[in-house]
Amino acid sequence: MKQKLISVLLCVLLLFGTLGVAAGAQAETRYVVLGDSIAFGSGLSNPKQAVYGKIVADTNGYAYENYAVPGHTTGNLLRRMETDAVKEAIRNADIISISIGGNNFLLGNLNGLLFDGIVKQDYARFDEIAANYYTDLEKIVDNIRALNEGAAIVLQTLYNPQTGYVGDVYQAGADRLNATMRRYMQDHPGEILLADVAAALTDSGTDFAEDRIHPSAEGNEKIAKVVLQTLFDNGLGTKTEPVIATRGADARGTGIFTVFVNLYGRFFHLLAVIRSLLHIG
Repeated sequence: MKQKLISVLLCVLLLFGTLGVAAGAQAETRYVVLGDSIAFGSGLSNPKQAVYGKIVADTNGYAYENYAVPGHTTGNLLRRMETDAVKEAIRNADIISISIGGNNFLLGNLNGLLFDGIVKQDYARFDEIAANYYTDLEKIVDNIRALNEGAAIVLQTLYNPQTGYVGDVYQAGADRLNATMRRYMQDHPGEILLADVAAALTDSGTDFAEDRIHPSAEGNEKIAKVVLQTLFDNGLGTKTEPVIATRGADARGTGIFTVFVNLYGRFFHLLAVIRSLLHIG
């Protein structure tokens, strides 16, 4: 009788232990990052350890996966979402964090857009890119929802890392994309959350890496704080102050890009002055 009682008690303990393990596994929040070089951490020499997505995951104890690819546009992201690995990650995700849109302007368009913005003061192509972004954003969210109806989708606004003549053109592009994100939220209430990274990254001296495109280590910490606050405000996280497991290190020797961009900006400004003096319409 005594042995039977001990056996029953052991079975009960094993059952509760198994249930406890299962409950713990179910309670683990899966956090998936998608997007471009910002989400990848290209401004850092140690992106896997210190990009903002890793900081968010470390702070809230999320299981973390990052599928961001430097250089990706919204079109590239749509194609990446067709791969088996990314589909599986989306299916299992509780929170999906997305940074995308900057390359829609930068790749294959920059010189023309600088010319249009600085010399011609013509922003028609900017508006066209923003319109296409809206269409792609609808497809991105629809594709996620086809795989996962319940995951929270956190989209980040686009910051402006540049100053001077080039900065004005960047701002025109960022303003249009950010307005497009907010219009999408109005048109599709409750579908996405917006992390206003643009409002947080405003210090050109500390927030950006040498290339003047990507966030620095400090910039990544600021992005993490914005995302953490967004999650906390929506009941998806428990902390708002980033926990830094590994301090980020800024990537060095990447400033050549911004040198050329600023030269283009000055050249196009000179053209604008000449155009104005000659009264070219």
